[in-house]
Formats: sequence, structure tokens, C-alpha cells
Amino acid sequence: MSLRRARRRDVRLVPAVVGAWAAALWGAAHADSLVGLAVGAWMLALGSLALAWLSRRSSLRTAAAVIVIACVGAAAALSHLALAQPGRAVAHLNVDGGRALRVVATVTGKVEPSATALRFDAVADRVMIGVDTHALSLPVTVQVSADAVAELPDLAPGARVEAVGTAFRADAGERSVLVVRATAGLTVLAPPAGVLAATAHLRERLAASTFGLPPPGAGLVPGLAVGDTSAVSEDLDAAMKASSLSHLTAVSGANCALVVGIAFAAAAVCGARRAVRVGCGLGALAGFVVLVTPEPSVVRAGMMAAIAMLGVLLGRVGAGLSVLCLAVIVLLVADPWIAGEIGFALSVAATASLLMLSGPLSDGIARWMPRPLALALSVPLAAQLACGPLLIIVEPSLPLYGVAANLLAAPAAPVATVVGLAACLAAPLPILQAGLSAIAWLPAAWIAGTAQAMATLPGATVPWPEGGWGVAALVAVGTAIAVVCVPPGSGRLMRPARALAALLLAGAVGVGAGAGALSTVLAPATVPPDWSIAACDVGQGDAVLVRSAGAVALIDTGPDPEALASCLGRFGIARIDLLVLTHFDADHVDGAAAVLGRVGLVVHGPAAAPGADAVLARLHDGGAQLIEGVTGIGGSLGDARWRVLWPRSGAGIPAGNDASVVLDVAGGGVPPTLLLGDLSAEPQQALAASGALRAAYAVVKVAHHGSADQSAHLYRLVRPAIALITVGADNDYGHPRAQILDLLHALGAAVARTDQDGTVALSVMDDDGVDGVDGVAVWRERAPPGVDVGTPG
Repeated sequence: MSLRRARRRDVRLVPAVVGAWAAALWGAAHADSLVGLAVGAWMLALGSLALAWLSRRSSLRTAAAVIVIACVGAAAALSHLALAQPGRAVAHLNVDGGRALRVVATVTGKVEPSATALRFDAVADRVMIGVDTHALSLPVTVQVSADAVAELPDLAPGARVEAVGTAFRADAGERSVLVVRATAGLTVLAPPAGVLAATAHLRERLAASTFGLPPPGAGLVPGLAVGDTSAVSEDLDAAMKASSLSHLTAVSGANCALVVGIAFAAAAVCGARRAVRVGCGLGALAGFVVLVTPEPSVVRAGMMAAIAMLGVLLGRVGAGLSVLCLAVIVLLVADPWIAGEIGFALSVAATASLLMLSGPLSDGIARWMPRPLALALSVPLAAQLACGPLLIIVEPSLPLYGVAANLLAAPAAPVATVVGLAACLAAPLPILQAGLSAIAWLPAAWIAGTAQAMATLPGATVPWPEGGWGVAALVAVGTAIAVVCVPPGSGRLMRPARALAALLLAGAVGVGAGAGALSTVLAPATVPPDWSIAACDVGQGDAVLVRSAGAVALIDTGPDPEALASCLGRFGIARIDLLVLTHFDADHVDGAAAVLGRVGLVVHGPAAAPGADAVLARLHDGGAQLIEGVTGIGGSLGDARWRVLWPRSGAGIPAGNDASVVLDVAGGGVPPTLLLGDLSAEPQQALAASGALRAAYAVVKVAHHGSADQSAHLYRLVRPAIALITVGADNDYGHPRAQILDLLHALGAAVARTDQDGTVALSVMDDDGVDGVDGVAVWRERAPPGVDVGTPG
């Protein structure tokens, strides 16, 4: 069979993949229509089969056969979902309303960090609510704080655990039916047993064998070998993502191919027959999947390797895309919920790009450089072009040096993987394991160094539009790159297509260069030069800047380090003289990584909150002085004065919103300003009765993103001229609420909100001192600047 005919046969299975994937996505999200959809798909499959059987034209029979395969895949996935649906019902549990419960479950996935805590997948077999105990088999996701599991070394796949806390229903389309928040604790009832215990021990011993090796390469060895990223620091993780190297710590097809290939070759050297060689390869593959835990990319790679081995056994070696398509269809039927996993989609996209795009790219690029270099460059370029639009959904930025970083890291990755895996399996021989880990450290250190070097280059990550338009734009740019790079065809449309692609790329480069300049070198020119207060647009969170005589204070850091770093760069801020962490909720402190090592003084709320000690320790290690913020604390910021008005010392207020540090700042070009943190109505009333407030404030940062839990008396007392509301667009809480907006408008306050206005900057006009503010100019990123607000009455 010719190569062209083989490629056509490859492509015939693509519609089947599309049909099965679409059916799995839709069916998982729309449980009420599963039976009808499944029956319709089966009927369409039977009709297409009859058409293929009766048709005499080969082209029509081929088309009908493709439809049959697509419908069968879709129908099978929908049928699986329909049959599983009765066992996924949770209406009888009555978990709504935050009721306390206890869940006994078996861990099925590895423990991974999430946005606010640690999380892992499990299958619950008992749910206890009050005096009622429900026996069931239910997929759940457990969320727990890192502090709660720090002393639980047996928390691994196969362990039985009891989680105490609350639960809520997972989003439609998720594999898990419930998300359990173990706010009251997590207990390991029984450690993993059998094979799972052995693999957990191997992973644990591999991580332990790297202790003492120089960081950051030491923490990367387990990740490269078996996908265990628990020892990877946050800084290295950020650098890996910024340089597009994070995929190296996700076990994929390359790892599986190495394992199967080594086992197959070893059996061949021993003179084993084909069936024995295939059996050795499959056995090694199964053990490897259990060792690294069955993540989506691992499952995809393992299924492809198993199908390829089956083809070798039968003497029918299939083309790469056929094997990929068959593997995807089988997985979508066996586990329809995997269709919504971003890791699975990235794995499939990367593999398909390597099979279909890397070859043409290599042929085209070889026109401009030596063929070996073109071949090495085409692999990361193809993967980047295919995976970029998916990654934009997760993080709207592009790693500018990703292809170069992958080119530099490529020679070291397989060495680190093979030697690291050998070190893992050598756990019974500690001396040998230590030696192998030290050898694996060398390529791991090279990869870590490459990631850190690339991440520190100017413009390492380029911001990109979010949402559907951003995905479409990146698809267009990627297509243009592919059209320009692949060898020119002979068709009449190829020349104008290449010219159009080149024009599109030139425009994209021009726009990107201009946007990059505006966000870096020229960034300070885009905001008022005489600003004294700025509310950064960091999403659903707080990050407010105050400046006087060159000294800068930052009140909270928002939820995202990159968003905060972008805001600081825009205002040309290199150092924070005063950092106030009002309290330790994620939307106020998770962006702290952006200011590590450049903070002078930290004034913080009660440190009894989960995760507070870790945040403060990192700031202290970066050279910051720490002071707990209580009533009476104060100081200078340039020519301005600041003082803490809340919480009261020794009042016994629990850590959280109501213990937020409330700050008063005025003078030195800063209008009288009150920053209320996340205070609710009750402590606001206590603050109003304290006698510590001024008669009026020019600027008030509205409490808790404009929630409804506010004290109207406090706002009438302070009579704000400008109300700043730091809030994320389209947030799930309905902030800011109509009640507070109506109150502020009734008081005559000018409302500036980051969800609508973007970043907001305030500048004092004709400053005659603290009590003589003639006006404040309000600059809005997404609104006409220069809105003057008169002196507060």
C-alpha cells in the first residue's frame, strides 16, 4: 500500500473520533437527554450500515462506513453515560446548604495542588449526614488544605480515607459527582495495599533519594521519571510553565514508548519469541501506568502503546494516526468523562501534531537550515502550534521562547526519564538508587536551568486575548505559521495562501511588538504620572496601590501573581515599602509571589488562618519585616501617614473577613483614604462607633468587593466622594450588589469598579493639605479619563 493511501486510511478514523468526543462532551453535560441521544445514534449507525451494505459504489460505501464507525463510537459513549447515570444520583443525599458530613472513600488519583488547596479523586462508599449513613459507590473530588495532609505520608492511590467537612455538587460534565471540602480534617483509615502500596513506596523512595542534591534539579527528578511534582518548587513550576517545559513532568507517550521499547528489546536480546516479547512490553507498560498513576495523558499513551503491541503480535503494524484514533475512541467509550479533561485533549493534540505536522514542517524548514536541526525544531514547533489554542483556555499568555526551550531541553529529557525510572526501581538497593538519582540530577538540572533562564528573558510570556476570540486568533496565527513553513505546493491557490499567511504573521508580530512595548518599557506612560492611589484590575480580589513622595504601599496582592506583576510593571513599581495583607483569603494573598524579595515592611491580619504562616515565611525569607496589624499601629509612607483602625488588639476576632486590617492613609499628596478590607456589617458598625474615623473621606475602598453585607451607617458617616470597588468581571457572587451601589449613589459618591473600568488611578488636583483637597481626578482604563470629583462635604 502506498504512503498516500495509508495516510488516507489514517484520516478515515478522524470523523469517528470527532463524533465520539462530541457525544461524550454533550452527554456528560446533559444527563437528561442521554437515552434519546443514544437510541438516535444507534439507529443512525444501523441506517448507515444498511446503506453501506446495499450500495454498489465504493466511494458511497466508504462514506457510509465512516458514518457507521462515528455513530457507533458516539452511541457507545452515550450508552455508557446513560447506564452510569442512575448510580450517580445524589438528590437523596441533600448536600445543598453546606451541611456537615463525613465521607469514607478510596483514593484513585494522585494528590495535586489546586487554586486554593490540595485535591485528589476518590470513590466514596459511605456518606454520613447526621444520623443517616448512605452506602453507595460515587466518584468524588476531595479538597483539603496542605497543612492538613502534611503528616499523612500514606495518602496515595489505594488508601482509604475519611473526610469531614461539607460538599457541593460538581459542575455538569465532571467525572466527580460531588466535591468534598475536608474543612474539619482528613484521616487515613488504611494505607494502600498490594501493588499500590509497592508503587507508592517506590515513588516515595525516589523522592527521598534526591534529598541533598542541589535544587532545583533535585525536585525535578521524580517529575521527569514518574510524574511526581510534589518536590517542584513554586518558582520552578512557574518557570517551567513560562518556558513551555511543564509537559516534561507530565508522563506521556515518550515515557511509555521508552518503557515498552526497553522491555521489548530486552526480551528480544534474550531470544524470546514475538508473543513473549509483546507480553513483556505489555507487562512493563501495565506496571509503569500503575507506578505513575493513570492520569489522562498516561492513559492515552498507554492505550496507544497497547494497541501498537497488539498490532505487532498480529503482524499488522498500523499507521500512527490510526493507532491514535482507535486509542481515543476506545477511551472515550470506556470513560466518556475523559472528554472534558484538558490534559487528555492536550495529549491527543500534541500526539496528532507530531504524527501529521512535524514531518511537513521539517521538510519545509530544511530549506533554510541543516536537516537534523530542522527535524529537531519541527517537533516542539508542531506541538506548540497544536496545543497553544488549548493552553490559552487555561492561561491567556504565550511562552515566547517555548520552542527554543524545548529544543535545548530535548536531549536531556529522555536521559533524565530513563535514569530516573531506573533509580525508582532500584529502591531495594539504596546505594545504587542514590547513584542513579545523582546521575539523573545532571540532565534534570540542565532542564531546570533552561526553564529558569528562559523565564527571566524579556517578554518570556506574551499576554493573549481570553475566550473564544483569543482561541480563534491563535488558531489563525498557528495556521499561518504552518502554511509559511511547510513546503510550497503546486496548486494555484498555494501562492496567494502563503502570501496571505505571511501578511497575517507580519501584522501579528507588529501588534505583538507594540503591545509588548506598551506593557513593559512604555507601560508607565499609559497611566497618569501623578497618581497617588491605584486599584489594580486583578480579577476577583484586592490589590490597591498608594504612593507618596516616591514611597509605595500595596494593600493586598490579589489572587494571581501574573496579574499583580503586570499592574506593578504598568505603574513602574520595583519595590514595595509597605505591604498590608488585610487577611489571608486566597483573593487577597495568592498574588504575593509577585513581590517576594522586594518588600520592606509587612503589616498583616491574624495569622491563624490556614496557609498564613507559609505566606509570611516566604515574605520574611525575602527580607521583609513582619508586624501584626492591630489598632494603634501606624507609620509614615513618604510624606503621608498611615494608621490601622481595625482589628482591636485582644478582641478575639477569628481570622478571616471580620478580622481584616482596616487602613487609614492621608497627607503627602494622598487624599484621605479608608481601606475596609473584607469587613462585614457587624464589625463595620463597631468601627463606626470607635471614634477613630475621620469626619469624611475622599476615597473609600468598599468592603468585600461590594457584597450586600454592609453597614449603611458607616458609609453615611464617612461620606465617601469616591468609592473604589475591586471586583472581578462576571464573578460567581453577584458582586457588587445593588444594595451597596444604590447606597453609594444616594450619598453622591462617584463609583469606580475594576470589573467595568479596569485599572483605576486617582490623582490629587491642587493639593493644599490633608483637609484642603480641592479635587481628585479619576482615570479609568476602560473609560474616559479626567472625571473630577469635588471636595468631600
